[in-house]
Amino acid sequence: MTTPSPLELRLARRPSPVGTMYIVSDAQGHLRALDFEDHEARMHQLLRLHYGTVSLIDAQAPRLITDAIEAYFDGESAPLHALPTQTAGTPFQRAVWRALMDIAPGQTESYGSLARRLGKPGASRAVGLANGANPISIVVPCHRVIGASGALTGYGGGLWRKQWLLAHEQAGGVAITKDLFHAA
Repeated sequence: MTTPSPLELRLARRPSPVGTMYIVSDAQGHLRALDFEDHEARMHQLLRLHYGTVSLIDAQAPRLITDAIEAYFDGESAPLHALPTQTAGTPFQRAVWRALMDIAPGQTESYGSLARRLGKPGASRAVGLANGANPISIVVPCHRVIGASGALTGYGGGLWRKQWLLAHEQAGGVAITKDLFHAA
């Protein structure tokens, strides 16, 4: 029995106002993961969950991706709309990730409200788990989901970043659409 070859992906590191970001892309230039340096273990775990065995090779990120990320931090959103992305995930996870794209920049929605919007009113925990499995932070804006009480809860990059990203979006008018989301 032969062992399948690991999926070969490229890893780039890029500074941002909220810490060094890890940008993972494939040979075709699709964004596969976007996470923060201090959450590297989480990123590796998500990559394993989504793709199985992965081999990360240090390389430059595609210019389209780095330009879009820089534009986001400069308060623009249009370049994020054009980013080629590719993720795995279950059909439910992908539905949650697409629904995240409907939350306006700087705005928030509760896990329960998101579950109701998806036609699954009792699935707020499942929505939370799918939200936490999102490999493309910021681009798929999981930071816009909050607890039922309105409290900032659970963000893989840390609650201080969630707060910063929401304040940044409120100040800059950043807009992201769900059209950029493509399944693997």
